Amino acid sequence: MGQCVTKCKNPSSTLGSKNGERDSGSKSHSKRSAVHKDDHGSACGKLSGDILVNGTKKTDAAVESSQPPTFAGDTKKDSVCSAEESSLQKIGELFRRYKDEREDAILEEGMERFCNDLCVDPTEFKVLVLAWKFQAATMCKFTRKEFFEGCKAINADSIDGICARFPSLLNEAKQEDKFKDLYRFTFQFGLDSEEGQRSLHREIAIALWKLVFTQNKPPILDQWLHFLIKNPSGIKGISRDTWNMFLNFTQVIGPDLSNYSEDEAWPSLFDTFVEWEMERRKKEEETQSVLCSDTEGLCGDEQT
Repeated sequence: MGQCVTKCKNPSSTLGSKNGERDSGSKSHSKRSAVHKDDHGSACGKLSGDILVNGTKKTDAAVESSQPPTFAGDTKKDSVCSAEESSLQKIGELFRRYKDEREDAILEEGMERFCNDLCVDPTEFKVLVLAWKFQAATMCKFTRKEFFEGCKAINADSIDGICARFPSLLNEAKQEDKFKDLYRFTFQFGLDSEEGQRSLHREIAIALWKLVFTQNKPPILDQWLHFLIKNPSGIKGISRDTWNMFLNFTQVIGPDLSNYSEDEAWPSLFDTFVEWEMERRKKEEETQSVLCSDTEGLCGDEQT
């Protein structure tokens, strides 16, 4: 941050000394008149040169004019700057409370204490939203830069301040464009950047899909996750393309999957899912039909 205090330099000034000698002895009238005229002129010169009309000394006025004027805007700017510095100090103190002893970051242990103080579970949706606003690159870790920039982004510098921001952050995450950004962030957030991962482990992807759709769960989500748990195709990971396209899938394809077409540019995993789900539903209907027939038969036997 730049300096908030303006330094003023007051120029030094010196006052000249008066040098006037009065003639003594008998001199001619003309000479005395000349001297009187000269003294009068000299006195007037000093008055006009050193004293202004309002009675202020010229040197004092020069000093005052050299000082920059103070405006209301300058005072407001200094106040804002001081508030920002105070807020940064509070953020720094908050960060040091949870940071690791060896690494300049908040790691798993510190994150647990941080979440406890926020009265949230580390696996809660609120924590994901907070990580999104902090633009955290890795799970269970906030670097110094991420923490400082994140707190400034949500305008909070204390535990109470962060807690007070949760309602507005959750509402923000409901907006379509904001949720899309959060959804795409979640994929990157789930990767292990240190290992250079490019796809999510299937189990991690399932957990993150449950988490990110906490507030706006699509009707097809349960069937999709059930498919991934059963894993008939034997997949090990979810690619970025599959992750991103699933959001489009939930917005375009209806719960009955009747408008899905393999001719469109969907990931092949979606083709497998739709085929598997339609077959599962067919078997379920047949089972229900058999149960109903058996029930009707039993009811008929009881009536006879």
